[in-house]
Amino acid sequence: MDSGPLFTAVTRPVGGAHFPRSDWIQAREEDTLQIFRLILGWLRSVQQRHLREQAIDKGRWSSHGQPIKGGPVSLRHQRTQRQLRESAQASEVQSKPRTRRIPKPTILDFGLPGRDQTRRQRVERAALEKAGRMKLSLAVLAAALALSATDAFGVGRPLRSKVCQTRLWRFPMSQSPPFSHRIPFVLWLSQSASQTPSALHLFGLFQREAKQTTGTSFLSEETLERAKQGNKFEKVKLEKDGTAAWTEMSEFAQAIREGKTSWEEIAGDDIDIRLKWAGLFHRRKATPGRFMIRFKIANGIVSSECLRFYAESIEPYGNDLGVLDITTRMNVQLRGMPLEAAADISKRAYELGQSTLMSGMDNVRNLVGSPIAGVDPLELIDTRPICKGINDMITDERKGNPEWTNLPRKFNIAVSGSYDDFAHTHINDIGLVPVAHAETGEVGFNVIMGGYFSIKRAAMSVPLNLWIPPEQAVNLSKATLRIFRDEGERGDRQKARLMWLIEKYGVDAWREALIKEMKSYDKKFVEQPEQPEPVSQERRDILGVHPQKDPAFCWVGVAVPVGRLYADELYKLADLADEYGDGEVRLTVEQNVIFANVPKGRVDELVEKINAIPRLTVNPGKLMRSAVSCTGAQFCPVAISETKNVVTDVLPVLEERLEIPQNVRIHWTGCPNSCGQAQVVSESQAARLFGVDVNRSEITLGLASFRVAS
Repeated sequence: MDSGPLFTAVTRPVGGAHFPRSDWIQAREEDTLQIFRLILGWLRSVQQRHLREQAIDKGRWSSHGQPIKGGPVSLRHQRTQRQLRESAQASEVQSKPRTRRIPKPTILDFGLPGRDQTRRQRVERAALEKAGRMKLSLAVLAAALALSATDAFGVGRPLRSKVCQTRLWRFPMSQSPPFSHRIPFVLWLSQSASQTPSALHLFGLFQREAKQTTGTSFLSEETLERAKQGNKFEKVKLEKDGTAAWTEMSEFAQAIREGKTSWEEIAGDDIDIRLKWAGLFHRRKATPGRFMIRFKIANGIVSSECLRFYAESIEPYGNDLGVLDITTRMNVQLRGMPLEAAADISKRAYELGQSTLMSGMDNVRNLVGSPIAGVDPLELIDTRPICKGINDMITDERKGNPEWTNLPRKFNIAVSGSYDDFAHTHINDIGLVPVAHAETGEVGFNVIMGGYFSIKRAAMSVPLNLWIPPEQAVNLSKATLRIFRDEGERGDRQKARLMWLIEKYGVDAWREALIKEMKSYDKKFVEQPEQPEPVSQERRDILGVHPQKDPAFCWVGVAVPVGRLYADELYKLADLADEYGDGEVRLTVEQNVIFANVPKGRVDELVEKINAIPRLTVNPGKLMRSAVSCTGAQFCPVAISETKNVVTDVLPVLEERLEIPQNVRIHWTGCPNSCGQAQVVSESQAARLFGVDVNRSEITLGLASFRVAS
């Protein structure tokens, strides 16, 4: 496929799910710019009509539309009329040999130099013909201008267009396209364009089956053929793209609220599979009609406002149903949510700097970084901007990006900021391990790839003998995703992970293919071998009180039993974050939370208030402080054993009965998918377990982990 469209971002509604569906532009960058000029010329013709009406009102034009001699607009009118005559003559001459005439606009001024009128006519006609072949909707292109409005025009305010008879939305963009200074005129245009014949003619020219950009539309022909012969989920994606859920979520919610349908009447593939592209996971087995809503929170940093939003979302459903779980990817999952509330939750998440889109199924999962990024005195690099950059590339700054929504399988990326590897890079598809360059001293990343867990295999990442500077992290991720998307397995989903593709290539050949792809994005990229890493050291415990880079501040790590929080606890954590910190709370892969930037003189007061919250503590026991658990049978439809509730019952008993000299990591997983990540537990940490009935679970003594027997 050609290079991406220049203005795709400004024609897609923010968050998709919160805004009615709209066609998208699909055009090469150089073509898009020319078409944009075409639209501007068309806008000028409408503007001239508007100016003429104003001139008549002010007595500068006669009532029959001719300028009064000597009037201030007579020269412009004469020049316009001359251009119209020349345009009409040129169009007639060039259109005679053609079997189909293209509708002639009133005037088209591309903003080109006026000294070459003949050349202008050639460019004008070529642009019209090209636009017709590209099957673009003029209404969509006009919407692109309206949608690129600055903050002055507000967010999410509907604008009815008489031309396309569809609801358009305008919102602020961080980077407006060229000619954005004409926005006020475009807003007027959408109200009156249907009164202009030339506008209707051009609209008819462009209104030729405008193609919507979907995840499937980015697949190559060869990949598409393999998908057609692929597994069940590939066929579901081909039947209707997963990105449809971005708007259907709102449509379903509204229909349920209005009593027009119920969740039982929604197609099974829509409610159980496609809604996962919008972050909604139906729990048909455990809680029929209720959903888990998953977010995307790059680097796991949330604000106190977000915590209150989570609490408000789950509070109406009680502690037995409405709970929040911190995940092993520094993420948040809200449980017990009805479908009719999902669209509002997704919209509010976007307003708070988060998103629910692209958080499930065959998408890139949450970006994991260092939970103490920016405050760790031993960190080599701050992972926050790197995680944000990669996440923005993947999700188009949280708005949803169809380019990466049809991967063969889920995809995980982790960026570490220190030698402790708090991000667990070795179990991610892409792992970026920080290390200083031996010659220059610049801190970059050794690249490891292919780590993952599944029912049939647990694979640790393999080194690629490749070191990259931080600014290449986005290109590396993009290159890997492009190859994986187009060449990854589409048949057996157990083999549809990156490691299988790497093994198919061979590590050396994979490295060369990856470097070639990266150079196609940035010709200045220079490949460099991996840099020597220091001897491995013991991983620090980040719970409790620790000094930051700035000795005037500390971070305080709080143990959250197996990552589960209730509404009242979330409110209290939010208040403490505002009172004692900077309003931020960091999430960890061990499902705990961290308060950063706490003034040293107020640490003891904060610790006392945290310990006063039932279940939460700054100084947990040697088992509970590192206990990790998957969702378990209470809410997960594939779990065959309960986990979280069992862990909170079992571990306190163990801590009472045993003398434990050191911290012990215990990971509890409820099915062979190993979402509890039992494999990451260090082999050197053995636990002696006696007198405990763990029900249907298998105890792996050597790993000090609990796993359900497959």
